[in-house]
Amino acid sequence: MKILITGCAGFIGMHLCQKLLSENDIFGIDNLNHYYDPKLKKLRLHILKKNKNFKFFKININNKKKLKLILKKIKPKLIIHLASEVGVRNSTTRPRSYINTNISGFLNILECSKELQIKKIFYASSSSVYGNNIKKNLIENESTDKPLSIYAASKKSAEILASAYSHLYKIEIVGLRFFTVYGPYGRPDMAIYKFTEAIYKKEKIQVYDNGKLERDFTYIDDITFHIKNIIKKKFAGHQIFNIGNTYPITVKKVITLLEKNIGLKANINFTKMPNTEVYKTHANITKLKKISFLKKKTPINLGIYSFVKWFKSYKKINYKL
Repeated sequence: MKILITGCAGFIGMHLCQKLLSENDIFGIDNLNHYYDPKLKKLRLHILKKNKNFKFFKININNKKKLKLILKKIKPKLIIHLASEVGVRNSTTRPRSYINTNISGFLNILECSKELQIKKIFYASSSSVYGNNIKKNLIENESTDKPLSIYAASKKSAEILASAYSHLYKIEIVGLRFFTVYGPYGRPDMAIYKFTEAIYKKEKIQVYDNGKLERDFTYIDDITFHIKNIIKKKFAGHQIFNIGNTYPITVKKVITLLEKNIGLKANINFTKMPNTEVYKTHANITKLKKISFLKKKTPINLGIYSFVKWFKSYKKINYKL
């Protein structure tokens, strides 16, 4: 099957391309922006280009003309749309960029699909759309009307657009609400990466609310496992699925695991929680398990071990555990 994956040089994008390349022809697009060091994006892309079934196009999804030309040339059976402006806190300082990419850019994907008769789209949403929902675990039909950040609002808006386009133009569109994804080749702006780097450098790490915030940390292999399973299914209209580990833990516990694997103590500076952050995320994946039958759940201790091992190799750290 011909699959187009946007954001292919991103963290999830790179791993998903790798997961699907053995059975599909993958066409990746990415603009390689500078939100974080593009060196890591280029490394991910270098790894992907070693596979003969992968082809890369450097474009911005906001350029509808170029996007349509590529889609017309490829004629993919499926689009997996992962390209996005990411980062909750950063969205408050650059809101227009998030609206342009996460809403207008997604609109270009939807419009091109409509015009070229591409009938199946998967796209990345986020657990942040739930806001500070007080439910113990979060089901897809919970209210998402009170996002706490511009980033979350942009993802919620994308879900609404997807629903409308699916209804109007009979396109299978599936939204994936990811819960705090981590693992090798992860984003440098995410907590586990930032904490690990700071611990090795013996620098202070900023921790909100005494480390009591809870996150449903989800290992990257679990994410790609479920996506590979469900892209083969048929869907009626617009659907949304949570993809999470279903076992939230405190940030303080994550730091303890990092200290154990790194062999150094963290220098922690506890700070006030910003109003963009939620207290807890906890995925209910009952809906997902109905169509992705095999159990896949990487324990946080194994996930942290794998990440630290990769980090040491990537940064060429010779410190012995």
